Amino acid sequence: MNWIKKALNFGQNIKRILKKRPSKKDIENSDWTSCCTGPILKKDLESNLWVCKACGKHHRISCVQRFDTFFGKGNYEILKTPIPGVEDALNWTDTKPYKDRLREAKKKTGQDCAVMICKGNINNIQITAAAINFSFLGGSISSSEGEAIIYGVQHAIDNKTPFVFFTSGGGMRMFQSAIALQNMTRTTLAINELKKNNLPYIVCIVDPCAGGITASFAMLGDIHFGETGALCAFAGRRVVQATVKEELPSDFQTVEYLQKHGFIDRVVNRKDLPSEIGNILSILLKKDNTVESGNLNATSENIEQITKAAS
Repeated sequence: MNWIKKALNFGQNIKRILKKRPSKKDIENSDWTSCCTGPILKKDLESNLWVCKACGKHHRISCVQRFDTFFGKGNYEILKTPIPGVEDALNWTDTKPYKDRLREAKKKTGQDCAVMICKGNINNIQITAAAINFSFLGGSISSSEGEAIIYGVQHAIDNKTPFVFFTSGGGMRMFQSAIALQNMTRTTLAINELKKNNLPYIVCIVDPCAGGITASFAMLGDIHFGETGALCAFAGRRVVQATVKEELPSDFQTVEYLQKHGFIDRVVNRKDLPSEIGNILSILLKKDNTVESGNLNATSENIEQITKAAS
């Protein structure tokens, strides 16, 4: 056997080995995931609210998992949001039709769109909450997601509840082009209506939050929380670095960096979000619920500053 035949046989062996590797679907359906120490059981990660005990990494979670960790399982009600009759007005096709991408995303996540709305109770305060599932086409916003957000805001206005939004995602969904982009304006107008009704709008930035989401409803909150370690940006790090032609800090575009520069009010661990958000709502709504001063450092001066910032 000459060297050419040996090389061809070696190539075939590589192909056979690669075919045996688990598919992306197999990995998603596996009982295991990975983090700093290597393989870790998903049930062990779930028991710690999907936060790694070793390194503290906050893993990405679905909307239902978000509501479970925030309200507690079974302590909230998911609201059915409207879906436009035509979701693919442009009949978009690139490597595959957009309709196929939508169908796969719905099947994979069990959601009608990337945004879910629910109502629940925190600190004896009824609230309307929204979350975005990054696993649904990167958490991007299309006409369906825009309708869901507007529905959630209107529900908050009608029921006179605060609106809490766990924002993430890659931006506007360009499979819909300008139809998606207009939701930056539509959601902004909806949030303005919420504020006209003197209802608190609390935003919690979760990983990752970027593009048109950051440039619209994610940065309009009365109070901004950031979940530990979350990325929050508009353009990508390499794009910014190539534009300014300077070396950027290692923590650039993290919520910790944004807090240091005044864009986010507080960075919070996932397990502390219910008490932190509950306490701030008690202050803003002037409820008599007990405020954990040790967690919030809620001196009268701090309360006055927070209230002024929200007004």
